[in-house]
Amino acid sequence: MSLNEEVELLRNIPLFAKLEASKLKLLAFTSERLTFQPGQSLFRQGDMGDAAYIIVSGEADVIVDTPKGPLKVAGVKKNDFVGEIAILCDVPRTATITAQSELTTLRISKDLFFRLISEFPQMAVEIMRVLAQRLEKTTSDLRDTNARLRQLQGG
Repeated sequence: MSLNEEVELLRNIPLFAKLEASKLKLLAFTSERLTFQPGQSLFRQGDMGDAAYIIVSGEADVIVDTPKGPLKVAGVKKNDFVGEIAILCDVPRTATITAQSELTTLRISKDLFFRLISEFPQMAVEIMRVLAQRLEKTTSDLRDTNARLRQLQGG
């Protein structure tokens, strides 16, 4: 994929859509392109975060460890952004991301990510929007699960 193709890819991701072309070129140039095979993990739950990833192609599973073993809680695909929570909050990874198919990503280092946020406040707003949507979905899923549990328990 050429630099211009990567710039177009980045432009289609809401997080980066409002960045000027020169900044997108810098981002594409300084990002590391990585390919993962099915079953291979981008990172594991509990690892310290040093980068975020943009899915260029393919699909991956979001898996969390539970007392009963690994549980798939979501899937990610082209144009999705993963791994930002660990670098934003400076906490261990909250999930494992495992390639479901051949997966191509752009890896954005923690330093570059923070430089972009400081230079482009609208990017920080978009990150908050994405995280808020994820939280709303998680809350909704939890509410639905609790309702099903109450039904099963006859309550």
